[in-house]
Amino acid sequence: MGPPGGFIGEQYGQAVWSNYPASDVLRPGLQLGALTAPQRAAAMLLLRTVLSPMGYQKVLEIMGSDQPLTDAGTNFASGEAVYTIGVFGEPSATKPWMLEFGGHHLALNIVIAGADGTMTPTLTGAQPSVYTHGGKTIRVLAQENDTAFALLDALTEKQKKQVVPNYEVRDLVLGPGQAGKQIQPEGLKASEMDAKQRIMLLNVISQWADIVNDAYAKTRMAEIEADLNETYFAWSGPLA
Repeated sequence: MGPPGGFIGEQYGQAVWSNYPASDVLRPGLQLGALTAPQRAAAMLLLRTVLSPMGYQKVLEIMGSDQPLTDAGTNFASGEAVYTIGVFGEPSATKPWMLEFGGHHLALNIVIAGADGTMTPTLTGAQPSVYTHGGKTIRVLAQENDTAFALLDALTEKQKKQVVPNYEVRDLVLGPGQAGKQIQPEGLKASEMDAKQRIMLLNVISQWADIVNDAYAKTRMAEIEADLNETYFAWSGPLA
């Protein structure tokens, strides 16, 4: 599987993007491997600042999972050295600007406008999903997995039938060349869940929404919670 989509060039804006590997379609910005040690430290400090502690740790673990894949040998660009950081616009306390960071199975696009910030489009993934570092076993995206299965297990059999579609999702539902399209809602509506299940659903959602700095994440989670009745939960893949 190739890495997530990223903007091809500032001159194209949001019109052109790709999910091909960085070896096939270069991302705008500078790769970490091309930076000096102080420059790389500064880049990671910027990333740590705009992300929550949970989000920053998630990024480190995703990057960490890429390195053993690269060390084993791949025919595409991966590994920590090819993660790319790009800044669109001029960083400002008042005017909008964007930070883009990503590599194999990671894409973060963070727009900051004064006191407000948002993170979209975003993709988090891992290959391998479990690896060993410093004698410690690391499960990448463990909380996404565990909170989602906890919610699935909390559903009644009737609810599960609504949640699981009669087909399996095997690829991007929306991707390059499909701008402006919308996914038709399917699955179980949050308004049909009990109070405990709704809290568990918010916990699942927070694994993505809370990647960004807490100041920005709180605003987004408040919006999601206010509109929770119109939110759907659907499941594709193993049930255990």
